[in-house]
Amino acid sequence: MFRRDVFDQADLEVTPAAALAFAVFAASTSAILVRWSVAPSSVAALYRVVFTTAIVAPIALIWHRHEFARLSWRDLAGATIAGVALAVHFAAWFESLNYTSVAASVTLVQTQPLFVAIGAALLLGEYVDRRTVLGILVAIGGAAVMSFGGAGEAPIADATLYGNSLAILGAITVAGYVLAGRSIRQRVSLFPYVTVVYTACAITLFVLVGVQGHDYLAYPPREWLLFLAMAVGPGVLGHTVVNWVLKHLESVVVSVTWLGEPVGSTALAFVLLSEVPDVVTVVGGAVVLAGIYWTTVSRHID
Repeated sequence: MFRRDVFDQADLEVTPAAALAFAVFAASTSAILVRWSVAPSSVAALYRVVFTTAIVAPIALIWHRHEFARLSWRDLAGATIAGVALAVHFAAWFESLNYTSVAASVTLVQTQPLFVAIGAALLLGEYVDRRTVLGILVAIGGAAVMSFGGAGEAPIADATLYGNSLAILGAITVAGYVLAGRSIRQRVSLFPYVTVVYTACAITLFVLVGVQGHDYLAYPPREWLLFLAMAVGPGVLGHTVVNWVLKHLESVVVSVTWLGEPVGSTALAFVLLSEVPDVVTVVGGAVVLAGIYWTTVSRHID
């Protein structure tokens, strides 16, 4: 049984750093699940969020129902905007996987620490020192090296630039999502916050699917199982855990650590999709991990 405050206690046996590492690993499965799915990317994104909402909303309504009434208009609006940003992120990034390799797509979408660092300094007052900037630059540099590697062929070779551009759009929007979460989670409990965010995200994606003319329901059982897997793995164990971590760790640390996702996704793509990473990609992944380590050490994260 869930305790009402268990996920927001600061003295949990699982440290925020360990939880973040686990969440990044869970998120690494997303690209693989998307590539396995044959449903339109916006449909896959929609049902990932719908199923994630179906998991977290009952917890929010049982343990935090009175907190919904106390939500300020500012926090409600902020969480809603975060949900819309997350929807754009999903739609753009999922679509990019149809036009470029897993390594390039996941790496480019993770350029978001650049936008998070700027936003954190300007909007949240989170001071970014030189050591942290160096860690960010090292991690981003490793991500750039990975994107130049030949880790698998793009499904449509002539459209690689289009796919990469969509991945960058996904980076910008997920940065806004992270910054909103870091701000609002200081005042709002985890499950009420993610319920509002995921609901706004699902509504946005529902509209997008309709505008694109895709069918809402005509998918085989295999696709519904993949949608559910996207919700449980990358959704609940990935994004929801990250939103818990955002109360305890600075947004810059979270965003840089998220750069570990392309490393995990590339490794999984090698095992499950036979996308063999070349030496450049492997070296880039090692540099990403070095940048993450340097950033966390500079911020004194345990």
